[in-house]
Amino acid sequence: MKQASAAVFMVRPHSFRMNEETAENNHYQSTLGDIGPEEIVQLAQSEFDGLVDQLESAGVEVVVFDEAEPHETPDALFPNNWISMHEDGSVGLYPMFAPNRRKERREDIPLTLEHTFGFEVNEIIDFTEFESHSKFLEGTGSMVLDRIHRKAYAARSERTDPRALEHFCSNFDYEPVIFSSFQSVEGHRLPIYHTNVMMSIGTHFAAVCFESVDDTDERNALRSSLESDGLEIIELSEHQISQFAGNMLEVEGNGKSFIVMSQQAHEALNSIQLSQLSAHGTLISSPLTTIETLGGGSARCMIAEIHLPKL
Repeated sequence: MKQASAAVFMVRPHSFRMNEETAENNHYQSTLGDIGPEEIVQLAQSEFDGLVDQLESAGVEVVVFDEAEPHETPDALFPNNWISMHEDGSVGLYPMFAPNRRKERREDIPLTLEHTFGFEVNEIIDFTEFESHSKFLEGTGSMVLDRIHRKAYAARSERTDPRALEHFCSNFDYEPVIFSSFQSVEGHRLPIYHTNVMMSIGTHFAAVCFESVDDTDERNALRSSLESDGLEIIELSEHQISQFAGNMLEVEGNGKSFIVMSQQAHEALNSIQLSQLSAHGTLISSPLTTIETLGGGSARCMIAEIHLPKL
Protein backbone atom coordinates (compact mmCIF):
# COMPACT_ATOMS: atom_id res chain seq x y z
CA MET A 1 0.00 0.00 0.00
CA LYS A 2 1.16 3.53 -0.79
CA GLN A 3 0.08 6.64 1.05
CA ALA A 4 0.86 9.14 -1.68
CA SER A 5 -0.81 8.95 -5.07
CA ALA A 6 0.94 9.77 -8.34
CA ALA A 7 -2.38 10.55 -10.05
CA VAL A 8 -5.29 12.75 -9.00
CA PHE A 9 -8.42 14.25 -10.47
CA MET A 10 -9.79 17.74 -9.91
CA VAL A 11 -13.02 19.50 -10.95
CA ARG A 12 -12.76 22.99 -12.44
CA PRO A 13 -15.50 25.24 -11.01
CA HIS A 14 -18.11 27.16 -12.98
CA SER A 15 -20.69 28.05 -10.30
CA PHE A 16 -18.46 28.54 -7.26
CA ARG A 17 -19.82 30.73 -4.48
CA MET A 18 -20.33 30.60 -0.73
CA ASN A 19 -22.64 27.60 -0.35
CA GLU A 20 -25.46 28.53 1.99
CA GLU A 21 -26.30 24.85 2.61
CA THR A 22 -22.89 24.07 4.06
CA ALA A 23 -22.30 27.32 5.95
CA GLU A 24 -24.43 26.25 8.90
CA ASN A 25 -21.74 23.87 10.16
CA ASN A 26 -18.63 24.87 8.21
CA HIS A 27 -17.43 27.76 10.31
CA TYR A 28 -14.40 28.31 8.09
CA GLN A 29 -16.62 29.85 5.43
CA SER A 30 -17.00 33.63 5.34
CA THR A 31 -17.82 36.42 2.94
CA LEU A 32 -15.35 38.15 0.63
CA GLY A 33 -16.20 41.82 0.26
CA ASP A 34 -18.30 43.33 -2.50
CA ILE A 35 -17.46 40.99 -5.38
CA GLY A 36 -20.00 39.89 -7.99
CA PRO A 37 -20.72 36.24 -8.84
CA GLU A 38 -18.95 36.30 -12.21
CA GLU A 39 -15.77 37.72 -10.69
CA ILE A 40 -15.91 35.15 -7.89
CA VAL A 41 -15.99 32.32 -10.43
CA GLN A 42 -13.15 33.88 -12.42
CA LEU A 43 -11.01 34.23 -9.28
CA ALA A 44 -11.74 30.65 -8.24
CA GLN A 45 -10.89 29.35 -11.71
CA SER A 46 -7.62 31.26 -11.69
CA GLU A 47 -6.69 29.80 -8.30
CA PHE A 48 -7.73 26.33 -9.44
CA ASP A 49 -5.67 26.55 -12.64
CA GLY A 50 -2.65 27.76 -10.66
CA LEU A 51 -2.76 24.73 -8.37
CA VAL A 52 -3.18 22.36 -11.33
CA ASP A 53 -0.16 23.94 -13.03
CA GLN A 54 1.98 23.47 -9.93
CA LEU A 55 0.98 19.82 -9.56
CA GLU A 56 1.64 19.07 -13.21
CA SER A 57 4.99 20.85 -13.05
CA ALA A 58 5.92 18.51 -10.20
CA GLY A 59 5.15 15.50 -12.40
CA VAL A 60 1.82 14.58 -10.82
CA GLU A 61 -0.72 13.18 -13.28
CA VAL A 62 -3.74 15.49 -13.02
CA VAL A 63 -7.02 14.64 -14.73
CA VAL A 64 -9.20 17.76 -14.90
CA PHE A 65 -12.96 17.53 -15.30
CA ASP A 66 -15.18 20.57 -15.80
CA GLU A 67 -18.03 21.06 -13.38
CA ALA A 68 -21.06 19.30 -14.84
CA GLU A 69 -23.78 21.33 -16.47
CA PRO A 70 -26.12 22.99 -15.60
CA HIS A 71 -23.49 24.31 -13.18
CA GLU A 72 -25.59 24.13 -10.01
CA THR A 73 -22.92 22.68 -7.73
CA PRO A 74 -21.01 25.51 -6.04
CA ASP A 75 -18.71 23.09 -4.16
CA ALA A 76 -17.93 20.85 -7.15
CA LEU A 77 -14.24 21.76 -6.86
CA PHE A 78 -14.08 19.69 -3.62
CA PRO A 79 -14.54 16.17 -5.10
CA ASN A 80 -12.74 14.27 -2.34
CA ASN A 81 -15.94 14.45 -0.28
CA TRP A 82 -18.03 12.22 -2.55
CA ILE A 83 -15.53 9.68 -3.87
CA SER A 84 -12.47 7.69 -2.82
CA MET A 85 -10.39 5.36 -4.97
CA HIS A 86 -8.29 2.44 -3.77
CA GLU A 87 -5.40 0.24 -4.89
CA ASP A 88 -7.58 -2.87 -5.30
CA GLY A 89 -9.70 -1.10 -7.91
CA SER A 90 -12.58 -0.31 -5.56
CA VAL A 91 -14.35 3.05 -5.47
CA GLY A 92 -16.35 4.44 -2.56
CA LEU A 93 -19.30 6.82 -2.99
CA TYR A 94 -20.33 8.81 0.07
CA PRO A 95 -23.41 10.35 1.72
CA MET A 96 -23.33 14.15 1.72
CA PHE A 97 -24.82 16.52 4.29
CA ALA A 98 -25.94 19.31 1.93
CA PRO A 99 -28.59 18.37 -0.69
CA ASN A 100 -26.96 20.53 -3.35
CA ARG A 101 -23.66 18.72 -2.81
CA ARG A 102 -25.26 15.37 -3.59
CA LYS A 103 -25.54 16.55 -7.19
CA GLU A 104 -21.72 16.49 -7.38
CA ARG A 105 -21.62 12.69 -7.57
CA ARG A 106 -21.04 11.69 -11.19
CA GLU A 107 -21.14 8.29 -12.85
CA ASP A 108 -19.11 9.60 -15.78
CA ILE A 109 -15.96 10.25 -13.74
CA PRO A 110 -15.12 6.63 -12.77
CA LEU A 111 -16.08 5.52 -16.29
CA THR A 112 -13.84 8.15 -17.90
CA LEU A 113 -10.95 7.31 -15.59
CA GLU A 114 -11.29 3.68 -16.66
CA HIS A 115 -12.06 3.92 -20.37
CA THR A 116 -10.09 7.04 -21.29
CA PHE A 117 -7.21 7.15 -18.82
CA GLY A 118 -6.64 3.44 -18.25
CA PHE A 119 -7.41 3.08 -14.56
CA GLU A 120 -8.97 -0.16 -13.35
CA VAL A 121 -12.34 0.04 -11.58
CA ASN A 122 -13.37 -3.34 -10.17
CA GLU A 123 -16.12 -2.44 -7.74
CA ILE A 124 -18.16 0.58 -6.65
CA ILE A 125 -19.22 0.52 -3.00
CA ASP A 126 -22.11 2.92 -2.46
CA PHE A 127 -22.73 4.32 1.02
CA THR A 128 -25.22 6.96 -0.10
CA GLU A 129 -28.19 5.09 1.42
CA PHE A 130 -27.16 6.71 4.71
CA GLU A 131 -28.55 10.01 3.38
CA SER A 132 -32.09 8.63 3.77
CA HIS A 133 -31.34 8.23 7.49
CA SER A 134 -29.74 11.70 7.78
CA LYS A 135 -26.35 10.11 8.46
CA PHE A 136 -23.31 11.29 6.55
CA LEU A 137 -19.70 10.42 5.83
CA GLU A 138 -18.08 12.86 3.44
CA GLY A 139 -15.25 10.81 2.01
CA THR A 140 -11.68 11.81 2.72
CA GLY A 141 -12.92 15.03 4.22
CA SER A 142 -14.61 13.13 7.04
CA MET A 143 -11.82 10.55 7.16
CA VAL A 144 -8.07 10.99 7.03
CA LEU A 145 -6.85 7.64 5.80
CA ASP A 146 -3.56 6.07 6.76
CA ARG A 147 -3.49 3.69 3.82
CA ILE A 148 -0.26 2.00 4.92
CA HIS A 149 -1.36 1.13 8.46
CA ARG A 150 -5.05 0.73 7.49
CA LYS A 151 -6.46 3.27 9.91
CA ALA A 152 -9.30 5.73 9.28
CA TYR A 153 -9.06 8.80 11.52
CA ALA A 154 -12.38 10.58 11.92
CA ALA A 155 -13.63 13.49 14.02
CA ARG A 156 -17.34 13.27 14.88
CA SER A 157 -19.54 15.96 13.38
CA GLU A 158 -22.82 16.40 11.53
CA ARG A 159 -20.83 15.37 8.45
CA THR A 160 -19.17 12.31 10.03
CA ASP A 161 -21.39 9.62 11.50
CA PRO A 162 -19.71 6.83 13.52
CA ARG A 163 -21.99 4.10 12.14
CA ALA A 164 -21.32 5.12 8.57
CA LEU A 165 -17.62 5.10 9.43
CA GLU A 166 -17.94 1.54 10.74
CA HIS A 167 -19.50 0.47 7.44
CA PHE A 168 -16.64 2.03 5.51
CA CYS A 169 -14.06 0.32 7.72
CA SER A 170 -15.79 -3.04 7.39
CA ASN A 171 -15.91 -2.81 3.60
CA PHE A 172 -12.41 -1.44 3.08
CA ASP A 173 -10.60 -3.22 5.94
CA TYR A 174 -9.64 -0.18 8.01
CA GLU A 175 -9.46 0.29 11.76
CA PRO A 176 -11.52 3.30 12.92
CA VAL A 177 -9.87 5.88 15.16
CA ILE A 178 -12.67 8.22 16.18
CA PHE A 179 -12.61 11.30 18.38
CA SER A 180 -14.16 14.76 18.67
CA SER A 181 -12.44 17.89 17.43
CA PHE A 182 -13.54 21.48 18.07
CA GLN A 183 -12.93 25.07 17.07
CA SER A 184 -13.80 28.24 18.97
CA VAL A 185 -16.59 30.25 17.36
CA GLU A 186 -17.81 33.37 19.19
CA GLY A 187 -16.91 31.92 22.56
CA HIS A 188 -18.35 28.46 21.90
CA ARG A 189 -16.57 25.17 21.17
CA LEU A 190 -18.18 23.77 18.02
CA PRO A 191 -17.30 20.60 16.10
CA ILE A 192 -14.87 20.99 13.23
CA TYR A 193 -16.83 19.98 10.15
CA HIS A 194 -14.17 17.82 8.49
CA THR A 195 -11.28 15.85 9.94
CA ASN A 196 -8.95 16.84 7.11
CA VAL A 197 -9.00 20.43 8.35
CA MET A 198 -7.25 19.51 11.60
CA MET A 199 -4.93 16.71 10.52
CA SER A 200 -3.02 15.28 7.58
CA ILE A 201 -1.16 11.99 7.27
CA GLY A 202 1.75 11.38 4.94
CA THR A 203 3.94 8.36 4.37
CA HIS A 204 6.13 9.09 7.39
CA PHE A 205 4.50 12.06 9.13
CA ALA A 206 1.29 13.28 10.71
CA ALA A 207 0.48 16.99 11.01
CA VAL A 208 -2.13 17.27 13.75
CA CYS A 209 -3.86 19.90 15.88
CA PHE A 210 -4.11 18.18 19.25
CA GLU A 211 -5.34 21.47 20.75
CA SER A 212 -8.66 20.92 18.98
CA VAL A 213 -9.25 17.56 20.71
CA ASP A 214 -10.69 18.68 24.05
CA ASP A 215 -11.08 15.26 25.69
CA THR A 216 -7.77 14.26 27.28
CA ASP A 217 -8.28 10.53 26.80
CA GLU A 218 -9.17 10.95 23.13
CA ARG A 219 -6.21 13.27 22.59
CA ASN A 220 -3.83 10.78 24.18
CA ALA A 221 -5.33 7.88 22.20
CA LEU A 222 -4.95 9.81 18.95
CA ARG A 223 -1.31 10.61 19.68
CA SER A 224 -0.60 7.03 20.74
CA SER A 225 -2.13 5.62 17.55
CA LEU A 226 0.05 7.83 15.36
CA GLU A 227 3.22 7.28 17.37
CA SER A 228 2.74 3.50 17.42
CA ASP A 229 2.99 3.52 13.62
CA GLY A 230 6.25 5.43 13.70
CA LEU A 231 4.92 8.65 12.18
CA GLU A 232 6.75 11.88 12.93
CA ILE A 233 4.21 14.15 14.59
CA ILE A 234 4.14 17.80 13.54
CA GLU A 235 1.92 19.67 15.97
CA LEU A 236 -0.31 22.43 14.64
CA SER A 237 -2.09 25.13 16.63
CA GLU A 238 -5.76 26.03 16.39
CA HIS A 239 -4.77 29.33 14.83
CA GLN A 240 -2.72 27.54 12.20
CA ILE A 241 -5.54 25.20 11.20
CA SER A 242 -7.84 28.23 10.93
CA GLN A 243 -5.39 29.25 8.17
CA PHE A 244 -5.81 25.76 6.61
CA ALA A 245 -2.37 24.53 7.68
CA GLY A 246 -3.91 21.12 8.43
CA ASN A 247 -5.48 20.83 4.98
CA MET A 248 -2.41 19.52 3.18
CA LEU A 249 -1.76 16.39 1.12
CA GLU A 250 1.26 14.33 0.16
CA VAL A 251 1.36 13.36 -3.52
CA GLU A 252 3.97 11.80 -5.78
CA GLY A 253 5.52 13.12 -8.98
CA ASN A 254 8.32 11.48 -10.96
CA GLY A 255 8.97 9.17 -8.01
CA LYS A 256 9.42 12.05 -5.57
CA SER A 257 7.21 13.19 -2.70
CA PHE A 258 5.50 16.57 -2.65
CA ILE A 259 3.39 18.12 0.10
CA VAL A 260 0.65 20.36 -1.26
CA MET A 261 -0.94 23.23 0.65
CA SER A 262 -2.23 26.76 0.11
CA GLN A 263 -0.07 29.85 0.29
CA GLN A 264 -1.97 30.91 3.42
CA ALA A 265 -1.24 27.55 5.06
CA HIS A 266 2.45 27.79 4.16
CA GLU A 267 2.69 31.27 5.65
CA ALA A 268 0.99 30.10 8.86
CA LEU A 269 3.65 27.46 9.54
CA ASN A 270 6.79 28.36 11.47
CA SER A 271 10.34 27.61 10.35
CA ILE A 272 10.62 24.47 12.49
CA GLN A 273 7.39 23.01 11.09
CA LEU A 274 8.41 23.85 7.54
CA SER A 275 11.75 22.15 8.11
CA GLN A 276 10.01 19.06 9.51
CA LEU A 277 7.66 18.85 6.53
CA SER A 278 10.44 19.49 4.01
CA ALA A 279 12.23 16.41 5.28
CA HIS A 280 9.30 14.37 3.94
CA GLY A 281 8.82 16.04 0.56
CA THR A 282 9.16 19.19 -1.49
CA LEU A 283 6.57 21.76 -0.44
CA ILE A 284 4.11 23.10 -3.01
CA SER A 285 2.01 26.11 -2.06
CA SER A 286 -0.47 28.01 -4.17
CA PRO A 287 -2.70 31.05 -3.48
CA LEU A 288 -6.29 29.93 -2.84
CA THR A 289 -7.75 32.94 -1.03
CA THR A 290 -11.12 33.05 -2.80
CA ILE A 291 -11.68 29.31 -2.53
CA GLU A 292 -10.64 29.17 1.13
CA THR A 293 -12.70 32.18 2.19
CA LEU A 294 -15.97 31.37 0.47
CA GLY A 295 -15.66 27.59 0.30
CA GLY A 296 -14.18 26.91 3.71
CA GLY A 297 -11.84 24.33 2.19
CA SER A 298 -8.33 24.38 0.80
CA ALA A 299 -5.79 22.48 -1.28
CA ARG A 300 -6.38 19.00 0.10
CA CYS A 301 -10.16 19.33 -0.38
CA MET A 302 -9.63 20.10 -4.06
CA ILE A 303 -7.69 16.92 -4.81
CA ALA A 304 -9.22 13.47 -5.28
CA GLU A 305 -6.44 10.88 -5.16
CA ILE A 306 -6.50 8.14 -7.80
CA HIS A 307 -5.05 5.04 -6.14
CA LEU A 308 -6.62 2.76 -8.75
CA PRO A 309 -4.31 0.32 -10.57
CA LYS A 310 -3.58 0.85 -14.23
CA LEU A 311 -5.18 -1.54 -16.72
